[in-house]
Amino acid sequence: MYSFQNILYLEGSAILKVLVIDDEKSLLKLFNKVLKRAGFRVETAINGCEGIEKLHNTHFDIVIIDILMPGMQGNDVANHIRNSQGQSTALIGISGTPRKLSEPDFDAVIPKPFSPETLLNTIQNLYPN
Repeated sequence: MYSFQNILYLEGSAILKVLVIDDEKSLLKLFNKVLKRAGFRVETAINGCEGIEKLHNTHFDIVIIDILMPGMQGNDVANHIRNSQGQSTALIGISGTPRKLSEPDFDAVIPKPFSPETLLNTIQNLYPN
């Protein structure tokens, strides 16, 4: 079991909030389980439009975005977040198509498939304190 007490809290105020945007329901369930077990507050969205709607209503510290989705692509979602929220939200891109993972709007990228440990280590690398 991972101990993320050093990254769960930003400036000692609140547990990190994570939004996961992916069109695969089974992956959303897995993300939800892994991240909640590690102590994060988690919300999910089944597509880019739903994710952007949630971002307009709530601030998230980390957004995990699938690159290839029907409709609004992950790169478009990342671009929207960067244009509306700047660098205040950490973005992690995920994709089964590694050549799509070079998008500069992402703070980190993870090729699919990946282990829960890879995901949690990636988040920890974004918040090394």
